[in-house]
Amino acid sequence: MTTTQNRPPEAGGADGAGALPQEAGTVSYQESREVAEASRETDWAKPSFGKELFLGRLRLDLIDPWPQPDPIRAAKGDEFVKKLNAYVRSEVDGERIEREDRIPDEVFHGLSRLGAFGMKIDEKYGGLGLTNLDYARSLMLVGSVSPAIGALLSAHQSIGVPQPLKLFGTPEQKSRYLPRLAGGEVSAFLLTEPDVGSDPARLGTIAEPVEGGYRLNGVKLWATNGTVATLLVVMARVPKSEGRRGGITAFVVEGDSPGITIERRNAFMGLKGLENSVTRFHDVFVPTDQMIGGEGRGLKIALTTLNTGRLSLPAMCVGAGKWCLNVARQWSAERVQWGRPVGDHEAIAQKLAFMAATTYGLETMLNLCCMLADDDRNDIRIEAALVKLYASEMGWKIADELVQIRGGRGYETAESLAARGERAASTEQILRDMRINRIFEGSTEIMHLLIAREAVDAHLSVAGDIIDPKADLGRKAKAGARATAFYAKWLPGLAVGKGQNPNAFAEYGPLAHHLRYVERASRKMARSTFYGMSRWQARMEDREVFLGRIVDIGAELFAMAAVCVRATSERDDRPEGMELADLFCKQAKVRAEALFAALWDNTDAVDAKAAKRILDGRYAWLEEGVVHPQGDEPWVSTWHPGPSTAQDVRRRVPPAS
Repeated sequence: MTTTQNRPPEAGGADGAGALPQEAGTVSYQESREVAEASRETDWAKPSFGKELFLGRLRLDLIDPWPQPDPIRAAKGDEFVKKLNAYVRSEVDGERIEREDRIPDEVFHGLSRLGAFGMKIDEKYGGLGLTNLDYARSLMLVGSVSPAIGALLSAHQSIGVPQPLKLFGTPEQKSRYLPRLAGGEVSAFLLTEPDVGSDPARLGTIAEPVEGGYRLNGVKLWATNGTVATLLVVMARVPKSEGRRGGITAFVVEGDSPGITIERRNAFMGLKGLENSVTRFHDVFVPTDQMIGGEGRGLKIALTTLNTGRLSLPAMCVGAGKWCLNVARQWSAERVQWGRPVGDHEAIAQKLAFMAATTYGLETMLNLCCMLADDDRNDIRIEAALVKLYASEMGWKIADELVQIRGGRGYETAESLAARGERAASTEQILRDMRINRIFEGSTEIMHLLIAREAVDAHLSVAGDIIDPKADLGRKAKAGARATAFYAKWLPGLAVGKGQNPNAFAEYGPLAHHLRYVERASRKMARSTFYGMSRWQARMEDREVFLGRIVDIGAELFAMAAVCVRATSERDDRPEGMELADLFCKQAKVRAEALFAALWDNTDAVDAKAAKRILDGRYAWLEEGVVHPQGDEPWVSTWHPGPSTAQDVRRRVPPAS
């Protein structure tokens, strides 16, 4: 969170994209914050359930009636998912992908024939034009057979070339590239560098303007699909100069352009079939017409793309939750200990209840966000970020609980189980595969800060200059007047609300009391946020753990509201959903109340002080008595411009015979 949204005009362009500091790698904390702030979408042209929730307003009218997909598009999606289901069940060997660390060429061919690489590409460009909901269903399905395939398709379409071009590309760019991608060519997204993760102000890849275009030089790390991609979205820094705004800019780059070297394929603890690369650019020429959206708009393009692109990751988390629940249910019913199935023991029963309720909650949040994105009436930037955060955290816990339920068999590989004549449930693999989701596309810690910034946007819009140390007295006075008017109207509404009426939300039947709690809790959350801002003012942005708890409370409340609306809308066709919604809400309320308590009763201050002492080496003696990692190599590698000295390890899938 930052207070620089009221910076002087010269700090950024009219669209808020902003130019980078002159020298990457030497930027200050404040400069990094300003770059991140400049890349935000600042307008709220459409209503947002999540934004209203953080302001203490339960706007059920934004999600009830429960959205319904268009029947024609839904039928088309059902047809594709049916074909995909038949293909992955009969033709895809997930164990082989895990064993050989690669997706076979024939799987690329099969997915291409089905149109899987064009699920999100419009039909006029050769794609399928599926809804976000059907795209999520498809990723959930393929991910249950091989999470590596889910990552391949997700990175290709959600953050790779198709989505940025769909939102920001010119008609000529769409016509030139989208048919290739829909036909089976693979794309990748390249932002991260060896020393640049969530702080893009320090981006070191340079796009130097030259006659007819730009010359790229730099090294990119962790490019998902990087070894197989033939089209790349590359983020590079255009130097600011006379008459040129510069800044982080997005380019479509041909993967086989002279000067590109795939220096290595990275290996990870999970997602063994993932094609992830270190990619070097040395004097790579990119024509001007391959720039997306204009100079200095790269980060804004990336963040806007992720508003819906983030939905792909929770889709695979939901699929993992369903898979884990199935294994846990069958195992717990069959495995007998002390004279009865282990599922009858309370310790395991509690885990099963958590897994079932949470899977229902995650599926509900995902489906709601997808359908809201499809009907395009609401701004879902907060909701999509919340479901990414919540699903990655809860999905990991579900997988971890499955390993615990399975005991020693949960730690044993599927191959080893099969060799002993037991069902090859790859429990340890799903735990390894799921761990990355808490880091992919924004780590949990970064997501907390990103969502918190959006959650307090209304406050900073009216009162930001009051707590901005750079604001002069005139700006502070104007902000004071705006704040007085805003809070005079807003604060009284947080004292009393519909949730205090014992008859409120009666149309939701047995779930009404949960919605009354959500309404009360949303107002309490808003009051807590306001109190934190009043207490810490400009230092609020440093209270990252406090802000993280606020966001986590919001996620629980969003999920509770969603499951209540969904279950009520489906109660005639699926009455058991009311039971799952009730179970989920009871569990979520316990978690939310614990978070509320921890807002003010915690060890945050002493932890921060202790961390400084730890970093200073005060307790280094505690590390003695073990063998530490050997070598004097740097923790973060450095790179230098120039031609590559490594062997190119790119992989090109040959055409289908």
